[in-house]
Amino acid sequence: MAAVNQLGSACAMFIIIGLVVVFVCVFGSFVLAGGKFDIILHAAPHELMAVGGGALGAFIVGNSMSVLKKAGKGIGRAFKGEKWKKDDYKDLLCLLFLLVKTVRTKGIVAIESHIERPEESKIFQQFPRLLADHHLIEFICDYLRMLTMNFEDPHQVEDAMDKDLEKHHEEEHQAQHALQIMADGLPAIGIVAAVLGVVKTMGSIDQPTEILGAMIGGALVGTFLGVLLSYCVVGPIAQRLGQVLEAEGKFMNLAKIVIVAHLQGLAPQVAVEIGRRNTPSELAPSFNDLEEALGELPNNLA
Repeated sequence: MAAVNQLGSACAMFIIIGLVVVFVCVFGSFVLAGGKFDIILHAAPHELMAVGGGALGAFIVGNSMSVLKKAGKGIGRAFKGEKWKKDDYKDLLCLLFLLVKTVRTKGIVAIESHIERPEESKIFQQFPRLLADHHLIEFICDYLRMLTMNFEDPHQVEDAMDKDLEKHHEEEHQAQHALQIMADGLPAIGIVAAVLGVVKTMGSIDQPTEILGAMIGGALVGTFLGVLLSYCVVGPIAQRLGQVLEAEGKFMNLAKIVIVAHLQGLAPQVAVEIGRRNTPSELAPSFNDLEEALGELPNNLA
């Protein structure tokens, strides 16, 4: 658990470092080129209120409460990074091995007590991090439960699982799409803020050139903030969230692969090996590592 927390902190640190690099390089280049930073400092609070407030208001108008909640959590997930690490993939393969081996050696009836109350199952209790994810456990248990109803055709099961995963994928990505739409709209909202600044400037057209120049510069800060927030802050965070969700989708897809391989009549060892071969390369355990992990499992579990 400590290693997982450290990896999550590292992911957050990389995002923070990236944002620091963005602001240091953007504003640093402006100052080094001889730009007057006081103009930006004077205009930024008002322009940021217009751009940020406009974007936030539009975001609230355009999304349901469930999407808004997912978006809030999604930003946190983007900073935490991928939930599942290399050891988790190995644990999932071991869990699936125990489940399909139980079905193969003891019959489908033997698995009922495990899938009906997974929190009390000695098999599931071996993998507490997996057990804590109710989406994953429900997905596995629901389809193993369907085997007890004679729903055993591998093609039909695979099709049903694909549709289930597709639905889950679409629901999870709603927040990411909403954040990306917000990022796409920020430059236009920045233009709105800039236009208001120009309107304000035109109302003071009788002022000296120095004052008018500062007012025009302040108006352009709105456009600058809209573009900066879009392409350097909100857009990248939305992209990072998408990567995190894709990684979690691959984890659940691995369960589908092993269960379908079992229904095709393959031995438990072969089914999990097919799953291992479909694990993302950087997270996949080696053949020997998986064999060793399977060999260390208690014999009385399956």
